[in-house]
Amino acid sequence: MAANVTHKLIESHLVSGELKPGEEIAIRIDQTLTQDATGTLVMQELEALALDRAQTEVSVQYVDHNLLQTDEKNAEDHEYLRTAAQHFGLWFSKPGNGVSHPTHMQRFGIPGKTMVGSDSHTPAAGSLGMLAIGVGGLEVAVAIAGKPLHLRMPEVWGVRLEGELPQWCSAKDVILEMLRRHDVKGGVNRVIEYYGPGLATLSAMDRHVIANMGAELGATTSVFPSDDAVRQFLRAEEREDDWVELLADDGADYDIDETIDLSEPEPLIAKPSSPGNVVPVREVAGEPIAQVVIGSSANPGLRDFAIAAAMVDGRQTSPAVSFDINPTSRQILADLMSMGATTSLVMAGARIHQAGCMGCIGMGQAPATGHNSLRTMPRNFPGRSGTKEDKVWLCSPETAAASALTGVITDPREWAETEGVDYPTLRMPAKSSVNTAMLVPPLEPDEAKDVEPVKGPNISGLPDLEPLPDEFDAPVLLKVGDNISTDEISPAGARALPFRSNIPKLAEFSFTQIDESYPDRAQEAEETGHVIVGGDNYGQGSSREHAAIALRQLGLRVVIAKSFARIHWQNLANFGVLALEFVDSDDYDNIDQDDTLAFTELQKSLEENEPITVRNVTKDTTFKVCHRLSPRQVEYILAGGLIPQLTRESD
Repeated sequence: MAANVTHKLIESHLVSGELKPGEEIAIRIDQTLTQDATGTLVMQELEALALDRAQTEVSVQYVDHNLLQTDEKNAEDHEYLRTAAQHFGLWFSKPGNGVSHPTHMQRFGIPGKTMVGSDSHTPAAGSLGMLAIGVGGLEVAVAIAGKPLHLRMPEVWGVRLEGELPQWCSAKDVILEMLRRHDVKGGVNRVIEYYGPGLATLSAMDRHVIANMGAELGATTSVFPSDDAVRQFLRAEEREDDWVELLADDGADYDIDETIDLSEPEPLIAKPSSPGNVVPVREVAGEPIAQVVIGSSANPGLRDFAIAAAMVDGRQTSPAVSFDINPTSRQILADLMSMGATTSLVMAGARIHQAGCMGCIGMGQAPATGHNSLRTMPRNFPGRSGTKEDKVWLCSPETAAASALTGVITDPREWAETEGVDYPTLRMPAKSSVNTAMLVPPLEPDEAKDVEPVKGPNISGLPDLEPLPDEFDAPVLLKVGDNISTDEISPAGARALPFRSNIPKLAEFSFTQIDESYPDRAQEAEETGHVIVGGDNYGQGSSREHAAIALRQLGLRVVIAKSFARIHWQNLANFGVLALEFVDSDDYDNIDQDDTLAFTELQKSLEENEPITVRNVTKDTTFKVCHRLSPRQVEYILAGGLIPQLTRESD
């Protein structure tokens, strides 16, 4: 039977289950990726699991998020991660070496392998023909310990690419077109697999741009074949021996079919404050801007910086614009320097920052309140930039560079016509500036066991996770709307990120983007616990499990929503928070903040997968909710979370 690439990847790693959409499957994991904003919890979880040594083929701990060392906290986290990586047998990528996703693609990614990462943009590795899935940190810890990943078998959404992109359009416009068509929920419970003749015109790093932002569609992951473009990429990285061909069989079919003619897209832009709020650039041209940021894992390739450098070469950016460049790796920075592109950028007014996530996660480069910021980044959720009332737009490097020069949002085609310039011809190096000096390999087992992870005073332990009570009454402390992101639940930025290892302190920032009183009110309700009510797609965005564990620290026991984003739904279960969905979504309108809800016979209802009747004590009404948990998940929800369950099984 003809198979697509996704099915080939899953079948070759299948431990249990069947490839039927909606059924729970378990797959063997070859590689893991962790970064510092989520990795400190992963290391604490490995300690809680009493792991001796990583059981995966490759596990890498990157430091790319918390790079601003304004005090001792981030430096202490880095030392903890370095020594923990030594203790558990992981690779360690030092601060400033690069953003995890492009760096992993350059140095470790291998076609045909599986990977999980504690970062929602882990699917970027699908550009190499990998099955790479973003999950919560606890699931990464479990994978490092050698256990399979459990997930619902997704549908496979085949997107056939035809034609060739026109000048002044690039890969960013392809994924923005997908978001324009399908918004931020279009990929939920789906793998997006790209195929067709148009692939021949896209480099491996172009594919990275598309696979990376598949996360913004809510997709489980995105997958590309491993073809000659992947072989060329690995050859340039001096890793051609890692290449294997992996193509869909002739006649392979898909659960959902779609076609994109690459010759049709025009320059696109996502308006504030959602990646799905996409319109043609020409429709918003002329809007004044104050900042342009080029970089991040969403546009990490050498050509993404080189095209901007060629456009601004010999010109000056607008005096009203801060023109910021975030190199995505030291290697790419070295390539830009050897090409002379760095000089072009600097002479045009660019501010060159560290190789890291930086402004993408709100660590520096926060824009002025109410001023438009154009970014080549993947997300523009409210407040993610580090400014509470921000106006962040997402666009291609071409649109970003043209706008930086004019001081207003500018269609690069219009700029080129006005300036009388042709689309730049880039002379890209055949080989990359490979430099592995900042990658620290795992210690040998005999050496590793003698290394104790170094914990500074800002590193706390994990909270105690008590079993879920069979019945209880609890207040609704917060009612929120649709598409609430994990950035809004547990914010990023320079104020909160340094406390990623300190759950009690981080919990004080929970939901402050929406309601600054929530943390104090949650602590006051500690004895009873509390409930949050949400709309559709609750918990979209980042994989950060802090959005579950920090709220569990504050006494959260139940979230009732119309629907959940995949990773956050799983993270809630991992930490013993019960995620329930309205049977009738209209019941959402009948609940108010501060209502008290009563839950009874939860164990029976969960184990028998029956609808649960919840009584609104305040209004003396009832409504029904349901869950999508597997029997395995029900066990550890009742136990209080995955760690208590695994600890119980090992006793």
